[in-house]
Amino acid sequence: MVIKNAIICDGDGQREGNFTIEDRTDKVIDAKGAYLIPAIVDLNVRLLDGILNSKNIKSISDEAKKGGIGRIVLNADSNPAIDSESILEFAQNNLHNLDGVEVDLMLNTLKDDGSMSNIAIMLKKGAISPYMSTIAKNDVCIKIAEYVQMYKNTLFCKAEDNSLVKSGVMLEGDVSSRFGLAGIPDLSEVLHVSRMIEIARHFKIKILFKSIASPRSISLITQAKKEGVGVSCEVSLHHLVNSDEACINFNTTAKLNPPLASKNDMFELQDALKNNQIDILTTLHQPSSPVNKEVAFFDAAYGCESLANALPLYYTKLVKSGLISMKKLIELISLNPAKTIDKKVSYVLFNPDAKSIVKNANSLYNLEEIFGEVISL
Repeated sequence: MVIKNAIICDGDGQREGNFTIEDRTDKVIDAKGAYLIPAIVDLNVRLLDGILNSKNIKSISDEAKKGGIGRIVLNADSNPAIDSESILEFAQNNLHNLDGVEVDLMLNTLKDDGSMSNIAIMLKKGAISPYMSTIAKNDVCIKIAEYVQMYKNTLFCKAEDNSLVKSGVMLEGDVSSRFGLAGIPDLSEVLHVSRMIEIARHFKIKILFKSIASPRSISLITQAKKEGVGVSCEVSLHHLVNSDEACINFNTTAKLNPPLASKNDMFELQDALKNNQIDILTTLHQPSSPVNKEVAFFDAAYGCESLANALPLYYTKLVKSGLISMKKLIELISLNPAKTIDKKVSYVLFNPDAKSIVKNANSLYNLEEIFGEVISL
């Protein structure tokens, strides 16, 4: 396939020209000045209500394609969790013949009872990376680190303290106090980022901290990088452009895990983005049925939807707003995550001049105007 008259934007910068995609077709497409860019690779996607079944996998693959995504990695803490060979095989059997985007699976290193899953076997059978919540005790964390060291993999790590998060529903602060909602202190994340940095340092392993929300955590990770520790961080689009004030009026689409930060911390996260302290971005897509979302804030499920509008949202909120360049965006949403899981990227055409209105009641950006349109190749 040949793409003519495109603005090619990738790791080599931005330039106008023609581009050949090796797909064994003689198709020629006139891009008419649209961007040709690597497709998004999202490493932090959940299924509808967290339920692992063929219908939900197909649905999310199809939805992702609309948003300019080329590959997604399903989070392992589904129901059932991907923590055994049988569940992994069940999930893999549902990845064949998808019409949407490529889907990869991470493995959940911890079972419900706190014991370890068979990491070695599941990695050999095709799981893309091990995932661990820091609710794990120190001895279990160390065993998991030893497996990661042995297989030279990247550990996907969610930094959280079970004793501090289990009763909270949003960030602990002025907004939670004003509305009488139980808060989660950002210390829950920071404490465990610090702990896992030392484990990464000791075992010389790579750790990707998933969906970081605290600027203090990013400072710790940045300092560790300077010291040669193999750590990196992922931040969601939502935490960069929304604060806990989005929860005002008990807006359940703003109930996220991790919780949205304060406005001051949101601006600090934006500064970290501009200062190249954030390695990967995610849509943190976590859809829920109305029965689990259209309820009282305390009882509502976590998460919001964003896959179908992913690339226009990234472009509108981060590039068109002037926060970062298009080249930098491509690094954060495509090249860096693809490198983390050692996968090649596909390409998409993107017309930045198109406009549309988000029409999704389960989106934080419902009824907002966004710029850009994904053009199918």
